[in-house]
Amino acid sequence: MWRDPNKALAQSGPYLRSGDIRMRVAVIGAGYVGLVSGVCLADFGHQVTCIDKDSRRIAALKRGEIPIFEPGLDALVEANVRHGRLAFAADLSAVAEADAVFIAVGTPSRRGDGHADLSFVYDAVKEITPLLAGTAILVTKSTVPVGTGDEIERIVRARRPNTDIAVVSNPEFLREGTAINDFNHPDRVVIGSDDARARAVLAAIYRPLLDAAPFVHVGRRTAELIKYAANAFLATKISFINEIADLCECVGGDVEDVARGIGLDERIGPKFLRAGPGIGGSCLPKDGLALIKTAHDYGMQLRLIETVCAVNEARKHAMAGKVAAALDGAVGGKTIGVLGLTFKADTDDTRDSPSLALIAGLQDRGATVRAYDPAGMEQAKLSLTAVDYCNDPYAAAEGADALVIATEWQQFRTLDLPRLKRAMAQPLIVDLRNIYDIEAMKRADFRYVALGRSGQATIPVQIPRQRLRAMTA
Repeated sequence: MWRDPNKALAQSGPYLRSGDIRMRVAVIGAGYVGLVSGVCLADFGHQVTCIDKDSRRIAALKRGEIPIFEPGLDALVEANVRHGRLAFAADLSAVAEADAVFIAVGTPSRRGDGHADLSFVYDAVKEITPLLAGTAILVTKSTVPVGTGDEIERIVRARRPNTDIAVVSNPEFLREGTAINDFNHPDRVVIGSDDARARAVLAAIYRPLLDAAPFVHVGRRTAELIKYAANAFLATKISFINEIADLCECVGGDVEDVARGIGLDERIGPKFLRAGPGIGGSCLPKDGLALIKTAHDYGMQLRLIETVCAVNEARKHAMAGKVAAALDGAVGGKTIGVLGLTFKADTDDTRDSPSLALIAGLQDRGATVRAYDPAGMEQAKLSLTAVDYCNDPYAAAEGADALVIATEWQQFRTLDLPRLKRAMAQPLIVDLRNIYDIEAMKRADFRYVALGRSGQATIPVQIPRQRLRAMTA
């Protein structure tokens, strides 16, 4: 680990002006990871330029319009632009003077085979390499499979053979909804490089964190693997408690108490032990699949991770069946209200959201769906049609035969239950996030169906075993 700031900064040589720790940083990609990382680095005091090919996005950012929903990000952007530390550009000119260039472009799943699509990463490297200073540090922030850094270095060496450009892996561990806090108070900072100079420059960039978090210095391939292994483990933990919730419904246990009981074991811990409708978002499902494909490339199988991915995907599609079972097996001709479209609260991201699979499944069964989300409706409209998008939770509940809580937004925890009951055709709530107290729902005279909880109506999740066998074959 690298914990001595004075030693680190002493080795960074010409990268710091005398008596100054500010550095010139360029971030390629002004999407979720790039924008949050760039803004936070500017807030550390560095001179940061966020670069994106999407000229409309850059124009919006220059107007102070933030293209993603992330609590606190708009104020942080405004403050750092005002103080002259943060700029946005659609051209690459800032790369030439940068001490470090962070690549933070997307790596979506490749259509057809599930591998990570690295075309955006490699295209960015090819474009910026001719412009880099001969001693620049090229940092991969994007989530990339093992060996990507080697290919980036090959591209750089082929185009700039007589330079001292170093290629570093520095994976991000940001959670949507808490990304700024995660960046400023990380569990660890992983730096994948065997180059002492590169390590020193990264130590200088992250100097405000040197006494706040462990710095994990490893080889580049190891750093790339840490990111995927972390996400795969979190997905495993979530899928585990989801299956325990199903078992609780069958045997009369309470998953909330089980999670509390096992979470007190410090070897397990309480985090990521909340039963839910499945894992969504742009990271965990995609990264699990990419890790499986990497293993296949090396002639091996990650059977545990393969099963986790299969179980999670099946679970998302099983949620419509749970709602149907709560309505005596049929939703055809019925109206279902759905609260929450994003994969989690405090984001506008609907990518791989369990809500999308839920709504599609309900529509396939003949239901009419009314939906509300505080931030994600515009994104949802790109994927879901024939949905009545409403202005608030009570409008979504109007005339509904059942109301499904699909995302754990804070405002859904404090609904006016009498008003909700008056709006609905029948008082049935299917809580896929377990955010309500069972006794409170009984007092409000609701029929309450949740996940793996005793003392309420239980409808076990039914996941067809043939689906799992097909997905893990």
